[in-house]
This record gives sequence, C-alpha cells and structure tokens, in this order.
Amino acid sequence: MKSLLERLRTRRLASTFTILATLSAGILIGSVVAHGVRGQESKVDSSDATPLKVPSPKDLSTDFTRIAKDVGPAVVNINTETLPKEQQQSRRHGGRSFRQAPQNPDSPDGDDNDDQDQGGQGGQGGQGGMQDFFNRFFGGPDQGQQDDQAHAALGSGFIVDPKGYIVTNNHVVDKADRIYVKLASDPDGNGPGHPAKVVGVDKATDLAVIKIDADRPLPTVKLGNSDGSQVGDWVIAIGSPFSLNQTVTAGIVSAKNRTIEPGARGQFQHFIQTDAAINPGNSGGPLVNMAGEVIGVNTAIFTQSAGYQGIGFAMPADTVVDVYNAIVGPEHKVVRGSIGITFQPALSSAVQRVYGVKNGVIIRGVQPGMPADKAGLKPGDVITTINGRPVKDGDDLVNDISARKPGSTVQLGYIRDGKQSAATVSIIDRSKMEAALGTGNEEPENAPDSGVDASQSKLGITVADLPSNAPSSLHGVVIQNVKAGSFADEIGISGLEGAIITSVNKQPVHNKSEYNSIISGLKSGSDVVFNVVDPQHPKDGGTLLGGTLP
Repeated sequence: MKSLLERLRTRRLASTFTILATLSAGILIGSVVAHGVRGQESKVDSSDATPLKVPSPKDLSTDFTRIAKDVGPAVVNINTETLPKEQQQSRRHGGRSFRQAPQNPDSPDGDDNDDQDQGGQGGQGGQGGMQDFFNRFFGGPDQGQQDDQAHAALGSGFIVDPKGYIVTNNHVVDKADRIYVKLASDPDGNGPGHPAKVVGVDKATDLAVIKIDADRPLPTVKLGNSDGSQVGDWVIAIGSPFSLNQTVTAGIVSAKNRTIEPGARGQFQHFIQTDAAINPGNSGGPLVNMAGEVIGVNTAIFTQSAGYQGIGFAMPADTVVDVYNAIVGPEHKVVRGSIGITFQPALSSAVQRVYGVKNGVIIRGVQPGMPADKAGLKPGDVITTINGRPVKDGDDLVNDISARKPGSTVQLGYIRDGKQSAATVSIIDRSKMEAALGTGNEEPENAPDSGVDASQSKLGITVADLPSNAPSSLHGVVIQNVKAGSFADEIGISGLEGAIITSVNKQPVHNKSEYNSIISGLKSGSDVVFNVVDPQHPKDGGTLLGGTLP
C-alpha cells in the first residue's frame, strides 16, 4: 500500500504532466494557426528569399589586440611539483635540488624586526588578521593534502632574455622540487613543459629568475619605466588564471607605491595597484602598459572570497630590473646595504614636536659593533640628510642605503639635542644586520605594585621596577596594566604588558621613582612620548609611542 508521501508525489507529477501537456497543445494550436494546415509547410514558395552569407573579416584591432599579439608569445605557464618527503630525501642525496638557489634574508633597518619566515605564500588561510585577505596566486594544493602525495601548482612568468631567462614570483617556485615551463608556442598535450632551473630568488620583493634550455632564440617582453606610469593609465594583465593559458584582462592603474605588509616585511614591496582582473594562476605574469611595455609583475590581490575583487598588486618593473640584474650576477643573489640601525618609520605629531623634527628618521636602536655605532650615532638621533640630500622618511632612508654597495661610505647629517652634526658611516651587507638581531634576553617577571599613582590617574598605565634578576643592560620600568579607554590605551600601549619603558620625553628612566617624577610634571596639553622596549629583543632599540594629554 502506497504511503501518503508517495501518493502526494504521484499527484504532483500527474499535475505537472497535465500542465506540460496543456502547454504543448497550446503551442501546437498556435503552430496550426500560424502555418495553416499541419504538414503543408513544404509547399511555401521561398524562391524570393535571399541566402545569408558570412562577411569577410574586418580588422577591428585596438591597442589591446596589438599588445596581446606582441606580448603574448613571451608569457609562459609555470607548473611546479613538490615531491613526497621520502622522494625529496633520496633526490637531494643523489643530486641538486631546485631549492638550493641562494635566498636573501629579510634583514631590516626598520620596524618590526622579527625573524619569522614568510614561506613565500603569505596570506593564505589560517594566518588571521588582514593577512588573510592578501592571497597569493600560487595555485597550490589544498591545506589538507597528505604529505605522501605529490603536490602540483601553477603560475605565470615572462621571458626577458632570448636565451631562456624568465621572471616570475618567488612564491610560484618556492619549495618546488620540479619546475616546468610551457611556452605560448608549445602545442597542447606535449607533457608538463620544459624543465627549468632556479637562477636565484629574492624573498624581500617576492621575485625569482628561472631558466630553461632553448634550442632557438625565444620571444621576449619589453620592460617599461614603472615610475613614469600614472594613476588612471590603461594596463592589461596576461597570464594563466585557473590554468587558462594566455588570458588577457584590462584595467587601469588604481594607485602607486602601495605597501600591503607593515614593518620590515614590506620595506621593499611598494606595489602598483590595479583593477585589471587577476586570479589564482596569474601570479608572476606581466602587467603591461599601452606601449606594450611590462611595468609590473602581478603578485597579490586583496580579496575576501579567494578570487578577483578589483584590487590587485604588481611589483614595479623598476624594482624588477634591479633585482634581476643582481640575481643573474656572479653571486645569484641580491645584496643590500645597511648601516646597523633600527628606526620607527611612522611618527605621531607629538613625537615630531618632542624630538623637534618634521622630516628625517629617528634612530630607535644602534647595533653594537656595526658601522653606525662605530661612527658615534646613538638612539634618539634624527638622521636628516644623506650626502647633503634631505631625508624624507624611513622609506627614503632604506631605499638609499640598501642600494649602496658594502664597503662604500656615506655622509649622514643628524640632529642630537637640538644640535646639527655629521658622521661618515660605512655600508655593510644587510644580512649581517639580521645576524646581529637574532639574539635576545628572557622577558622579566612582573614585580608587584601597590597604590594609585600619577601614572595611573593621568595616563591609565600601571608600571613596576625591573625585577632583581633583570639583565644589567636593561633599565626602565615594566608595563603591568593599561586601562581600557585611557590615554595610554589610545596611543597604542595596550597589549604591551611586560614591555619596558626606558624613557619619557627623551628623559631616561631607570626606576619607578624616576618615572613617577617625570609623569607628575605633565599637564593637560603636554606632549608625552614613551620609548617602549621589547625585553626579548632589547637590541631593537624600542618603539616611540606618543600623544597629547587631554
């Protein structure tokens, strides 16, 4: 006996068929009315009908068409494989691994000096914060894929030398055991492509140079001057999104000099922003101007859906040229200069007033034994000129110093205690700076505190003396607690519990008594600037946080 649900389904199906039958009958009646008696259509005289013709093709070429034809042959598809661990070990014991190429460390002369490795695929799921939205275009395996499987990935690149030298992103080839390149002229179905070798990579700019053996001169792109591009210029992106080779999309330059990662990680990444559609697989492909010149390497997108949302970022061609020339040089790596300092790039107006500086860079820390230390520079000095040229900000300082060769010297003008001075400073390899920043001390334990003092009532911050077992090189007071909504909270001290305040308004602090004495003299409208040091990395010199008391 059928269930109630089955009987209802039968009735609905019968009703549906009835509706379809009724509609069919209506269509049939309409056909009879339109054509007369059924079966008489073949007797209609159509001798007066004019046959249709396919017209001759018209040349509708635009600049986009021309550029796609000119640049497309030099754009390549890059496939990579990461072998299971067992195969990796046997492969490395028996021969050269593609990951043996030199890599330049992210050694900073600036803020956020942490030594965590980005891994080349920054921004993928699980990192948290804004970084979750910056997804690289490395079409890699799912996060849950097992280690005993061979991983395959996809990206793009472009040929810059007819001998087979190709520019792409570091994160496209990073950690790959096998790299293959498919040329635009290669027929479909001819295997993974031409085996490629890594010439060198630069993690700081996320760029890499690879090479394939060519039996003939290969087509190349023309590199343009990215600094000359303007916001609003038309650009096109060419690459292999979702394995769709030779895909061309168009947009404009939306902005220039975009930094999407704060601190030291983003010091050398100042992108061209574009709304040309770029998606997973476009990474490493060219961004081309209307002269058919490559002005950038498509590197990252801002997205909340893992796909195109109108905001993409390309590493400027001017940077690409410098990195490429260094990588194809004898050392196959990028060597950047350093003078052995750390500094805080972003300064509040209160910090500028207290330190009496409008332009320039305030030194946070000076590494012992490094050139700046030997030249007599100290934390709190304000670097104002380089060889007589005014220094605008931290980016200006880093770009100038990093471009200089180790062993050369530079004349730095600086202000100390309101007086102008100058020093001749040598340039060293930036990697030495990172080595010097690789050690730290244990975080001191919080000491007890009692009573409400001026710091709590005026600033909303509770401090304590350093514990007795603190390193002798440290001085100051330990931040114990920050009141929500207080002055200290508003200027960014929240979350820094356990850090050390070493000075207030450039006045050194050695204990809580000295600290309270300084704080008690502050009044409404006073500028207050703290130097806050991470006890685990005291050599960094600290961070300047300041504001104006309400």
